[in-house]
Amino acid sequence: MSQAVKEFAADGDASELQDESGKMSFLEHLDELRRRLLHIALYVAVGFLVCWFFHRQIYDFLALPITTLLPPGKKLAFTNVTNVFTLYMKVAMLAGFFLTLPFTLYEVWKFIAPGLYQKEKRYVIPFLMSSLFLFLSGAAFCYYIVLPAMFKFLLDLGASFEPVIKIDEYLDLTNMMLLGFGLMFEMPVVIAFLSIFGMVSAGFLWKKSKYAMIGIVVLAAVLSPTGDALNLMMWAAPMMLLYVISIGVAAIFGWRRKKKEKA
Repeated sequence: MSQAVKEFAADGDASELQDESGKMSFLEHLDELRRRLLHIALYVAVGFLVCWFFHRQIYDFLALPITTLLPPGKKLAFTNVTNVFTLYMKVAMLAGFFLTLPFTLYEVWKFIAPGLYQKEKRYVIPFLMSSLFLFLSGAAFCYYIVLPAMFKFLLDLGASFEPVIKIDEYLDLTNMMLLGFGLMFEMPVVIAFLSIFGMVSAGFLWKKSKYAMIGIVVLAAVLSPTGDALNLMMWAAPMMLLYVISIGVAAIFGWRRKKKEKA
């Protein structure tokens, strides 16, 4: 993680050198991507080692959305002696990813930055702060709102049966949804960068909004593990709101881009 801090401190000098050296070639982009991915893997590995010492507490926290809904005395089950070890490995890995997320986002920024103008590179702090906030907001929305409602629906649906829920299957589903909602909430940031590069505009997004809303509902129906209307809307409503916010973001950056071109 110290490497990222050093790079962040030297970002201004590196930016000037990149501006002087011109555009990067395709092979240089691939090498840069490989380097950034390697850094991210190292950060997550360090986060994994730190979180391993707290794997039981982290698991207890991740299991709360369903354990609070189980009948008294009931717990999640495992059917293989290695399941528990694998479970704690996944728990520590997920927690390590969240712990080192600011450094991961910074590596993403460093990969994107060479394609930006010097003035646009000053967005690094807003990019990091907004990306981190949106990702954690998406994960929190999933954990506190979506997961309890979804598991309640599923357990009520199976009330006539004895629940035997495997820990690995539960964690895989939970991890997928936490990461999925976190990435989904990054939509405004993605649209902001597409607007900076002139790839999308607010007008384009507005004209395609009808199709976008239909696509969002279809996507929510595919992603939602249940078919009930409540869970469908829990997936679709945030995406629709984020799409509307993204139109506003695109309008702001589109206006700034046109202003610079006229100047």
